[in-house]
Amino acid sequence: MNDGHRKRRRSYNIPGHAHALTFSCFQRRKFLSKDRTRQWFVEALEAARQKLGFHVWAYVVMPEHAHVLIWPTGKNYEMRRILEAIKLPVSRKALAFIRRENPKYLNAMRDEQPNGAVAHRFWQRGGGFDRNVVEPKVVWSEIEYIHGNPIRRGLCERALDWPWSSAADYAGLRQGPVTIDKSSLPFGES
Repeated sequence: MNDGHRKRRRSYNIPGHAHALTFSCFQRRKFLSKDRTRQWFVEALEAARQKLGFHVWAYVVMPEHAHVLIWPTGKNYEMRRILEAIKLPVSRKALAFIRRENPKYLNAMRDEQPNGAVAHRFWQRGGGFDRNVVEPKVVWSEIEYIHGNPIRRGLCERALDWPWSSAADYAGLRQGPVTIDKSSLPFGES
């Protein structure tokens, strides 16, 4: 039964907590299946990291969603602002590209509201999934989960072979395109 209320994402801005974030594309469509849009995502993540003062501990960009594990460095931070700084640039670039290059594809992004208003969405409604992470064991488990996503989906055989994740950074094979702040990770790697 729909009582008119949408499920809302709750964020707890607690200093010292890491945040495991998941962003899903609108209607789980594969809007992140092209290197172009994946690049937009990692650029937005890196820009948000620099602007808003958080460390990135892990990330992966999948065809229809992305996972990020971050650790805000300041005592006062707002996850709402961090999420917006990551998601909004990707949406703007994608919509501008679609309007210019393939306007018919806007139908795949069409979201008609209950009041009749129409929006075009890159991301699913709402802020996405945000879970506070405190325990070192959980941090390392989350990193393993994030890096294992492309393997579980059959996109590669080894996590470090997926170019759109931080797994190769952990293996020492590259640095970037997003700075991974391993020095601030808690001890207790599993």
